[in-house]
Amino acid sequence: MMLARAALNSARASSRTFSTSPARLTKVAVLGAGGGIGQPLSLLLKADPLVSSLSLYDIRGAPGVAADVGHVDTKSEVKGYTSDQLEEALQGIEVAVIPAGVPRKPGMTRDDLFNTNASIVRDLASSISRVSPAAHILVISNPVNSTVPIVASVLEKAGTFNPRRLFGITTLDVVRASRFLAGIAGTDPQQTSVTVVGGHSGVTIVPLISQTNVASAVALGSEQWKALVHRIQYGGDEVVKAKDGAGSATLSMAYAASKFTHLLLRALKGEKGIVTPTFVRNPLYEAEGVDFFSSNVELGLEGVEKIHPLGTLSPEEEALIKEALPELKKNIEKGKQFVQGA
Repeated sequence: MMLARAALNSARASSRTFSTSPARLTKVAVLGAGGGIGQPLSLLLKADPLVSSLSLYDIRGAPGVAADVGHVDTKSEVKGYTSDQLEEALQGIEVAVIPAGVPRKPGMTRDDLFNTNASIVRDLASSISRVSPAAHILVISNPVNSTVPIVASVLEKAGTFNPRRLFGITTLDVVRASRFLAGIAGTDPQQTSVTVVGGHSGVTIVPLISQTNVASAVALGSEQWKALVHRIQYGGDEVVKAKDGAGSATLSMAYAASKFTHLLLRALKGEKGIVTPTFVRNPLYEAEGVDFFSSNVELGLEGVEKIHPLGTLSPEEEALIKEALPELKKNIEKGKQFVQGA
């Protein structure tokens, strides 16, 4: 209990340091709040002073999660909704965070994961489009490389798609890259910023180590660099194996998702200069048929304010991008076809 209290106090303190301007409070929905990511994410968002109201939805368990986190002594109000109350849960929201779906388990292929989660994400996107079409939608449900295009396609069909308001959360790749590189460099992970671009699975994850402030800690192209890149790309496998079939990277994902959500909330209330990688409709590789891509994005009052170029890449990183693009294109097309073929 003491650790939990300390964590909440730390979250409040760190949030207060981000901005001294008056807080703009926001209603946020967590769709999939009863799951392994949804529960800790709901707790972290309850501790966020920029959240005025939390709307928790799941096919089971959301009212219980709401009752539990509702006892946390922060100002935000919390309400849980049952499986038949989705539209009520979406009323008046400004941000919808979607961790709904099944986690990856040992032996599960990405096709298995796609077949289950695609329909869940499609149906949630359809409901958001009807009830709160102006909401910012933050997608966690895997495979993100396909589920974000699914949401976009659903909204396009409905005539409500605003590319500035749809995000795939790739922050866990950034968090892992910072933590793993800092472990090699002997630095503070909070001060070891790594831009991670591309997508959110395997070879589509491209950490730009050459652009970090500790790039000299790892020789680009070396075996150590290759091992670091592989660990960043397949960090999820490390957790699935360690949990021995009992789950996936739920806690670190919840942390990463709350971190991105807080950055967006800060931008929505007018704070300037907030730049972070996120998977969005992106023109950088559109000529190669890849119209969704994660790169540094400046967030603003309307969501996506500016998409930054990748900057100078090392030859090794250029090679990683070249390897990522065909897989990313295939993932994106799979998501689009799921909706178009429905």
